[in-house]
Amino acid sequence: MTNQLFQQAREAVAYANSVATGSQQGDKYEAVLKAKNALSSAYANCTDAERAQLREFQQAIDSI
Repeated sequence: MTNQLFQQAREAVAYANSVATGSQQGDKYEAVLKAKNALSSAYANCTDAERAQLREFQQAIDSI
């Protein structure tokens, strides 16, 4: 069983990265904001292993 909030966070971060690199059209600010919100929501409801990945995702968002 997968954690839906974790999956949404991963997808939001991937989308924000795509927008930031120009491989997808979109508003970079909105994509980053959505990713940050998804990360925040997922963090409270995940395992320790998922939290480690979420920290990596957060670093990726912070570097955009």
